[in-house]
Amino acid sequence: MRSMGANKPAGWRKSSASAKQDCVECRPDGDAILVRDSKNSVGPHLAVPAAGWAAFLASVTAD
Repeated sequence: MRSMGANKPAGWRKSSASAKQDCVECRPDGDAILVRDSKNSVGPHLAVPAAGWAAFLASVTAD
């Protein structure tokens, strides 16, 4: 993942492999990871416990 450009609030990230508006963005927030739809940056977001996010990433990147 890479940091977004100046038009995005600090900390929000999305995959560099995603299409321009077809992805989710995430950022750390204390003991959680916030996740939102990149098409609606001012809309609602999910707050996922950091441990749950780490388990999710391990699951989707496993061989």
